[in-house]
Amino acid sequence: MAEAVIFVVFPLCLAFAAFSDLFTMTIPNRVSGILLGAFAIVSPLAGLGLAQIGLHLAAAAAVFLVCFCLFATNVMGGGDAKLLTASAIWFGLDLSLVEFLLYVSIFGGMLTLAVLFLRKQESTILATGIPVPSLLLTAKKIPYGVAIALGAFAAYPSSPLMQVAFAQLS
Repeated sequence: MAEAVIFVVFPLCLAFAAFSDLFTMTIPNRVSGILLGAFAIVSPLAGLGLAQIGLHLAAAAAVFLVCFCLFATNVMGGGDAKLLTASAIWFGLDLSLVEFLLYVSIFGGMLTLAVLFLRKQESTILATGIPVPSLLLTAKKIPYGVAIALGAFAAYPSSPLMQVAFAQLS
């Protein structure tokens, strides 16, 4: 049971958040809530001890602190900050968290460049009828939930919970 939640809930929530952010420039709060709630349920079922769970909570707290500062200075959106924090708890204070954040940074940079390029070519895109979400061209922000999801997908196989799930399946 815990393995199914580990394999399905985290990626599904991130995929939903990415599509929502891409098309509406918002990430529903329930996605971050589901991620946090699912972690609270799954982590003891997967065999994580209190010390390990504490490290996962510490990772989320550290990411939240940085995200809060970025949000307060209007560098990061609130939905992005909540999603990044709720995702960090699944990685814990481990090298997989560093890997996750590195991937998010790389994908975020590529996404930003792509969106800026699309916005520069807005008239051409509209004239040719290429289907691009209109908010992507008109909004002043970047749908960073896409980068968070891609970074999570890339780093998730090396996360502690996935390692536990793979070990339990073997």
